[in-house]
Amino acid sequence: MSDERLALAAEFPQTSFEDWKDSLDKILKGAPFEKKMVVKTYDGIDIQPLYTKDDWNADKNPSGFPGSAPFTRGNSAGGRTLDGWDIRQVHANADKSAANDQILDDLERGVTSLILQFDEAARAGKTGADAPDLAGRGGIMIYSKEDLADVLEGVLLDLAGVSLEAGAQSTAAAQMLIELWADKNIPAEKAMGAFNADPLGVFAATGSLPQSVEDAVKDMAALAKDTAATYPHVTAVKVDTSAYYGAGATETQDLAIAMATGVAYLRAMTEAGLSVDDAAKQIVFSFANGADIFTGIAKLRAARFLWGQIVKASGGSEEAQAMQMHAATAARALSKRDPWVNMLRVTATCFAGAIGGADAITVLPFDHHCGVADDFARRIARNTQIVLQEESYLNKVIDPAGGSWFIENLTEQYAAKAWSLFQEIEGKGGMAAVIADGSLQAQIAETWQARLKNIATRKDPITGVSEYPNILEAKVERKAPDYQTLIAKINASDKTMATLGVQGSGATTTALPAHRLAEGFEKLRDAADAYADKNGHLPKIFSANMGAIAKHTARASFAKNFFEAGGVQATQNNGFTSADDAVAAFKESGAEVCVLCGADDQYETMAADFATGLKAAGAKKVYLAGRGDFDGVDQAVGMGSDVLGTLQDLHTVLGV
Repeated sequence: MSDERLALAAEFPQTSFEDWKDSLDKILKGAPFEKKMVVKTYDGIDIQPLYTKDDWNADKNPSGFPGSAPFTRGNSAGGRTLDGWDIRQVHANADKSAANDQILDDLERGVTSLILQFDEAARAGKTGADAPDLAGRGGIMIYSKEDLADVLEGVLLDLAGVSLEAGAQSTAAAQMLIELWADKNIPAEKAMGAFNADPLGVFAATGSLPQSVEDAVKDMAALAKDTAATYPHVTAVKVDTSAYYGAGATETQDLAIAMATGVAYLRAMTEAGLSVDDAAKQIVFSFANGADIFTGIAKLRAARFLWGQIVKASGGSEEAQAMQMHAATAARALSKRDPWVNMLRVTATCFAGAIGGADAITVLPFDHHCGVADDFARRIARNTQIVLQEESYLNKVIDPAGGSWFIENLTEQYAAKAWSLFQEIEGKGGMAAVIADGSLQAQIAETWQARLKNIATRKDPITGVSEYPNILEAKVERKAPDYQTLIAKINASDKTMATLGVQGSGATTTALPAHRLAEGFEKLRDAADAYADKNGHLPKIFSANMGAIAKHTARASFAKNFFEAGGVQATQNNGFTSADDAVAAFKESGAEVCVLCGADDQYETMAADFATGLKAAGAKKVYLAGRGDFDGVDQAVGMGSDVLGTLQDLHTVLGV
């Protein structure tokens, strides 16, 4: 047997990045490389089309090894190869009985832990009977230990962790769960879960707290101190950045906010008497991920690195430097229209969480914005995780992103930029200060406006909404709970939340808005549907297609895609050879506006005749698909046009 090694690349010449770039310049034919091939993120980071070993200095091993500081590559040397990540699903059905059925169904079919989302009444420190306008909104109607017991009936609380989401009432909710553990004879050392006190996150998300920020943070620290002393498998504190991300924050803003919040909580807990190690172990960080896999992976890796450095600088041990991390689908990434596409989006968010090394992952149901998720949507949500873990084996490779020149480079850039933003927040007095004065909210709002411009022009396309909309597809709608019937069932004597909860208005600020990437276009679709309900048909635009199908198909398809993104149905035909024929068809269509579709050479000889003829026939507005300035044409639309703004103006013209 020969000892000669086979070198697959031996017969190919070495090629440098510059050689590759020179070859690409020939293909680009003079177009700027930076404009055509480099993508600039909202954080100001340039994403190159190709990365080489020069983009990441692996010799210094800045990412370390899995299971060791700086924990960029994960908290465990073995990754998640043995037990996988925690499949943690959220439950928010207002009806306690229905919520219990769904919880048991999830646990029997692969979910390993639960998030219980309390309704707005409970979050206000009241019961549904006291605040019927808030009862069942946004969560389960849990107002007492008895309610919590009903929701968790049949759940083995020493096997399935329970994570509570009760907003400003986290201490009261924690007391309910503690009492339930006692009733169920669950020993303190076997209790599993999270109380998730996050006063700064609640303050930013809702714009208010029932007490002063200082008192809320002190209560959080006291809860953490008691939890650390009693429950070894329970955490009291959560740093949840989903509200900031939902308002439009970038990845580095998200990271900086998480670090600044974590530092504020670390200070409060150590002031309450906890050691740095014990305080750090009480915090779980929760990050929302959009549908971009690579940015999600890099963000989670950068988060672990940054937090490890902070705990180290604070005097924490290497063990305490390991971040406890939960990753979830960002609600802003999901659409209400054509929600089936959300199945792809949540798969991407789960993939990023798994490869990024999250300890627990939550996948939102694809119908999240359509109402209370049905059984099928919840099944798809949990099976997305199960398939990626048990069939795609994403947990069987330890830090698969490690050593990727692109991911390592992006991780480092995120960490560096986030650290600068973190220092800015600290320089302004910390998280409580920048939330209270509204400066953080204003900064995020600026980022959202920049994002809106790209959404409006479809530079950031939204499949099924701004691109390839199906306006004739039936809307996915979920039946709303019968709130009045549920309120009538409330036991008036069960007032644990009202008794233990903190009520009032101790602090106010500007609340973060909850945005969705698709909201602008979906607002137009809703208006178009309302128009259809009133008139018996959707608003229309007549496609004045020129000549043979081969000539006009490309731009007719573009125009259909363009206008139907706003719910304006584009009428279709095989084309017209004369303006008179087009005018006659326009009159029969019942449309009030039209769009010219053809090839450039046709526009030169036919556009003016078509446009002026259609105007004379009563067209309120004549568009042209492509480029050109011709008599009778009011507006040309093409690649890079402000689609959202154009459609908003069109709705006004049509009285939608």
